[in-house]
Amino acid sequence: MANRKRKMVLRCPVTEEERKLIEYKMSLVPTNQIGAYLRKMAIDGYIIYTDTSNIKEFNTELHAIGRNINQIAKRINQTSSIYREDIEEIKERLEEIWQLQKRTLSALR
Repeated sequence: MANRKRKMVLRCPVTEEERKLIEYKMSLVPTNQIGAYLRKMAIDGYIIYTDTSNIKEFNTELHAIGRNINQIAKRINQTSSIYREDIEEIKERLEEIWQLQKRTLSALR
């Protein structure tokens, strides 16, 4: 131990699934030493961060629009009548969905 080149020790607890995933990824490169693999990944590896806040916002708004459409469908089922205003509102909500989708997809580029 006294002659070790690397005297600092880092510990990182992992789950069984994480350990299996690390071992699988390690099998894809030419090494069988987990210490060397983890050191290389920690120093030279990279993390891809994807900001999904706009997708979460999209889902929230989409959920609200869906709720409105469900209320219209419930009213139609109860009265057995559909009103022009209901059709117009559904068209407006569909347009909102398309606009949200366009904004979300353009933000991903």
